[in-house]
Parts: sequence; C-alpha cells; structure tokens
Amino acid sequence: MKGIVLAGGSGSRLHPVTRAVSKQLLPVYDKPMIYYPISVLMLAGIRDILVISTPVDLPAFRRLLGDGSELGVSFSYAEQAAPNGLAEAFLIGADHVGDDTAALVLGDNIFHGQGFASILAQQVARLEAEKGCVLFGYPVRDPGRYGVGEADEDGLLLSIEEKPAKPKSNRAITGLYFYDNDVLDIAGTLTPSARGELEITDVNRAYLERGDARLFDLGRGFAWLDTGTHESLIEASQYVQVLEHRQGVRFACLEEIALVKHWITPEQALALGERQASSGYGDYVVDVARRAGAADR
Repeated sequence: MKGIVLAGGSGSRLHPVTRAVSKQLLPVYDKPMIYYPISVLMLAGIRDILVISTPVDLPAFRRLLGDGSELGVSFSYAEQAAPNGLAEAFLIGADHVGDDTAALVLGDNIFHGQGFASILAQQVARLEAEKGCVLFGYPVRDPGRYGVGEADEDGLLLSIEEKPAKPKSNRAITGLYFYDNDVLDIAGTLTPSARGELEITDVNRAYLERGDARLFDLGRGFAWLDTGTHESLIEASQYVQVLEHRQGVRFACLEEIALVKHWITPEQALALGERQASSGYGDYVVDVARRAGAADR
C-alpha cells in the first residue's frame, strides 16, 4: 500500500499565523503537526509516502522530512497548486500509487488509541485481499457538521451524507481513507462540485453504490482530533501534553515507530536522537534507542 499525506490548503481559519507558515508545520505540543498523520501511515506499515502541499510550502516539508531514508521510509513530494478538493490527491499521486492500493490521510488530523497499529494492519491486509474501500468513523455529538456514514452490523456502508440536517448516525467520516487501485479511475471521472472541487465524498459514494465500501468504527478509547482552528489546535496540544506526561511515552514519534518496525537499528535511532538531544523529544529518542540495545557512545 502507498501512502499520501495531503498537507495543502491556505489554513485560513488559522490566520494570521498561517499567512507565513503551512498549518501542517505548526507545532502540536512537541512536534510538527504533520508528524501525526505520517505516524498513522507508518503504524499501518506503509513506507512509501507522498506529501502533497502548495508550491510555496513544499521546500519547508523537504527540509523537515528529507527523503525519509533516515527512518527507513521514502518520502516524495508533489504540488497542489490550488485547493481543488481532497480527491485531487489521487490525480496528483497517480504515478506514486501505480498499481498498488492507497491510503490517504489529511495533514491536520490526529488519531490515537490503544491497539491502533493492529487495527490499521488488519484493514490494510483486508483491503489487499478484497476490493473496495475502508473508511474510519468516529462518534461525535454534532454529526451535522461532518460527512456522516451509516453502516450495518458487519460494517458495510449503507449511506453517506455531507453535513446532513437529519443525520442517520453519529459516525463522522474521519480524514483517513484506504482504497483499492480503482480509486485512481474513480477520481479521474469526477465532476467538480459547485465550489470547483473534486470531493472525496463523491469517491466514497462511488464505492458505496458498488457495495464495496466499509466503515470501521473508531469507538470508545480512541481520540480523533482536528486542528483547523486556534481553539482546536490548543486543545490538541493539551491532549498530547497530558497524555505524554502521565504515561511517560510520546506518540507520533517517528523514530520510535521506525525502530519498533525494525526499519532502523537502535544505533541509527540513537544517532537521530542525539542530533536533537537539546530537546525533550530528542532525549526521549535517545532513551528509547538505548533501551532497545544501542551502545553508549
């Protein structure tokens, strides 16, 4: 499976801050926002990741992430010249996906929950064995603000509505999507909406009409955080801070995920941590590497 992180847009709800820097480069407590969606793809076992952003912001993402080889992954980059909709990611990323399945995650979404890596791996394996798409639903108290999915007891998607006045369920469709390779053809046939955008809901509806769409419910014990406003950005930072301080672990730590996946050695992780050792994040990576067997230098 190939991964795509869509990190474009103007971030207008976060102006004036995002007039100078991409929203996905803003800090969520101790790490850049884009670390969180990248960590989701890495937890799913995806090592080939395309980052899509604006022409102005792409150089900053390249400086931050490089080519990914230090983490045992591959980062590549592509431009989205204008915010033409989420589904445009599959037109821009068609060569990146090739003949493979695809995972799209939005650059401002944060996911956290016990056993998330196992859930992701199961859904990747399922999609590679079967046709269709897997969407991830999350219960919200105000579903009328979101795209809403209704599913049967087996998770088969029955309906999907965009910001409905009378929602059929309280399951919001999150910014994480798994698709078979047909998504490239589906995205290529979409008609732009009244806003001039290629809508991801239209992609999902195409799978629904074929009977090939499933909704996995991220229920109790999971957190799904959007960081699109100043208030939600602060709330997300506070959530991460409280969780990390109480548990003594850092989630969305890319070096640790790469180490656990055996994509890098303890010695390589140690070197990455020592380069950032003046920060608490770097100290944590050093500690993780040493506990994994890296020798003191």
